[in-house]
Amino acid sequence: MNDSTLRIVWIYPDLLSTYGDRGNMLILAHRAAARGIPVETYEVRSDMQMPTSADIYLIGGGEDGPQALAAQRLITDGGLHRAVNQGASVLAICAGYQLFGHSFFAKGTKCAGLGLLDIFSDRGETRAVGELRGDIDPRLGLPPLTGFENHGGRTHLGQHAAPLARVTGGIGNDGQTEGAWAGKVIGTYSHGPALARNPAIADLLLRWSTGADRLAPLDDSWPERLRGERLAAATPA
Repeated sequence: MNDSTLRIVWIYPDLLSTYGDRGNMLILAHRAAARGIPVETYEVRSDMQMPTSADIYLIGGGEDGPQALAAQRLITDGGLHRAVNQGASVLAICAGYQLFGHSFFAKGTKCAGLGLLDIFSDRGETRAVGELRGDIDPRLGLPPLTGFENHGGRTHLGQHAAPLARVTGGIGNDGQTEGAWAGKVIGTYSHGPALARNPAIADLLLRWSTGADRLAPLDDSWPERLRGERLAAATPA
């Protein structure tokens, strides 16, 4: 491996890998390789030490028990904190998004999170299930978000995190905002997997990680067809 190789880590696939979220790793690797960027992927299970020198870290959704266990092990390990502090990019999905905050609830118990995003999560009165869409923070320069959400939590943002998007369909954090971002860390409730529906977010992570101002264009006719269908499905009648 040389210094130009893009290293992508899929965090704890044995605990947090539901709703096809592993696809985010495959899509990132494909979009990098299609542009001639050397790439290596690593699936780091919960009984393994977290590497600290990768470029992009991905974490997915899961049930309450695995979510709480993942948070405990990541806090104890400390490697992910070091990677983020060194400038790594992160995409955290659903349960993974919640555990990036200060606290979250699992099986009715308040659990400590990683504190890598200035957010906290509690339980909603109803479960949020269905198509999700929103207008992404214009500072990121991305087209609208599309995803599928399935979560019982509600997430609240502190002053050091910005909403990833303003909701135009679905619930997201609270019916008004969806996800959060700060620095090179992005959290969202969007499944799908998220990067299949939002290739522009994949390319943002690649740009952050390679330092490139722009990337060579790819043929996204099929992803755009999928996006059009799903965005229409989430549009209020």
